[in-house]
Amino acid sequence: MGKIVSLKLHKKRKARAEKDARAAENRVQFGRSKAERELTQAQNDKATKDLDTHKRED
Repeated sequence: MGKIVSLKLHKKRKARAEKDARAAENRVQFGRSKAERELTQAQNDKATKDLDTHKRED
């Protein structure tokens, strides 16, 4: 006799594994390191500060 297998559970496990694999690929492709995020934030802050220094006060 073979082992009884629940197809519903098998499909759920397979879908979960595919979802986890896709998430891992997206993390590699779209993820940024903490240093990169901080650098971008610092650049944005500097650009905002530079723009504010050129504003006229009435």
